[in-house]
Amino acid sequence: MTVPRPAMSLQRRLLIYLLLCAPLVWGAALLVSANRARQEVNELFDTEIIRLARQVQATLVGTGARATLPPAAAPEPPATSTAAAPVLGSEADLRDLSIAVWNAAGELLVVDREGVQLPRRADATGFVDLTLEGDAWRVYYLQSPRGEWLVAAGQHMDEREELVRNLLASQLLPWLLVLPVLMVAMAWAVRQALAPLRSLTAELGSRGAEDLQPVPASHAPAELQPLLAAMNGLFRRIEDTLARERRFTADAAHELRTPLAVLRAQWDVVRGAADPAERRQAEARLSAGLDRIDRLVTQMLALSRVEATEHLPRSSAVDWPAIVTQVMNDVLALAERRRIDLGCEWPLDGAPPFALHGDTDLLAVLLRNLMDNAVRHAPEGSAVTLRFGATGLAIENGGPPMTAEAMSRLGERFHRTDGQAESGSGLGVSIAQRIAALHGLRLRYRAGPDGRGVVAELSRP
Repeated sequence: MTVPRPAMSLQRRLLIYLLLCAPLVWGAALLVSANRARQEVNELFDTEIIRLARQVQATLVGTGARATLPPAAAPEPPATSTAAAPVLGSEADLRDLSIAVWNAAGELLVVDREGVQLPRRADATGFVDLTLEGDAWRVYYLQSPRGEWLVAAGQHMDEREELVRNLLASQLLPWLLVLPVLMVAMAWAVRQALAPLRSLTAELGSRGAEDLQPVPASHAPAELQPLLAAMNGLFRRIEDTLARERRFTADAAHELRTPLAVLRAQWDVVRGAADPAERRQAEARLSAGLDRIDRLVTQMLALSRVEATEHLPRSSAVDWPAIVTQVMNDVLALAERRRIDLGCEWPLDGAPPFALHGDTDLLAVLLRNLMDNAVRHAPEGSAVTLRFGATGLAIENGGPPMTAEAMSRLGERFHRTDGQAESGSGLGVSIAQRIAALHGLRLRYRAGPDGRGVVAELSRP
């Protein structure tokens, strides 16, 4: 059996992400800084090499008589040495610099004997990147205005790269030294940032099972506001569900107490009856009581199911003819016993009846309850008519008119109209109203066209 590993804490996950991302971001910044530093160093040294070449040219102009000396007789170029010193500084290696001057005939006039011999390129002007003795050099060629000589000043590229590396090392070393301090600071910051979450966890952990009060969200961080809103919404739904269950349990216990007591009394009568006629009458009453218990339990289970449903379990196009056929067969026995004429009127000209998407089984329960109530409340020998329209349906019976008070109490659980001869639980309208609400429909009751009977209308709001 594989034991699941515990999930990583949010604090540890944040720390890992920070410790991974911080070096990556710093590395990217280091690359950008290195590129920028290399550009600045190249610009600085290029400027100094240009100045050095121009200074050598200015020296040659001032000593024009010597400009024609042969290479062997050329003296040490003090101007070159003194000019190179400020460029590279006290730690510079003179072998990383080289200077050469040629006359118009291509003869070498001046050369820096400590440096690498620079090649002559008569047509070159400006900077040229060369490879001399296996090393990279950057050489600046300066032509004289009248072509008397060509000055070349070059520098080893390693000198520039060394300076760039020193600059980066000066940035890298302090960052590495403060890295442990940075890790501790990030750990503290993450822990402080998650303090509201720990406080919320502690508050919820200390609550009892019945404590469903909303969690205060006024001082919570913005990131926790959606979570707290969802939790408070869940608490409200749970509280509503528990309230419905308590109310249903209390109502069911109260409603079942009376028929059970009647059944016990009828059973005692059946056991003690000596006269066969009295015994048959007691058995009939006992059977009627059992039927009432059966209907009550069935209705209570249906109500419990629809009350616990927040959304339709399935939805499809409703086939009203199939539902009507099923419902008519279910209430036919009661209608025949009471001599009620059942009828169904469809829209004229073959128009489709009340297009609706929903749960076929729940809609069958809704229509069955409405038809059953209409048949039970209709006078014997009258009619109950189901009418379909394009936007809804209506069920009409020919019973006596209902008072406004009785009409307002329709849908109240376990409430039965005074004077009702037929047995019932008073749950049918409640079940119908709940199923209608799940389908986004509205169930209303009103008096019939001539002031008699009751019309139940089901339509969209």
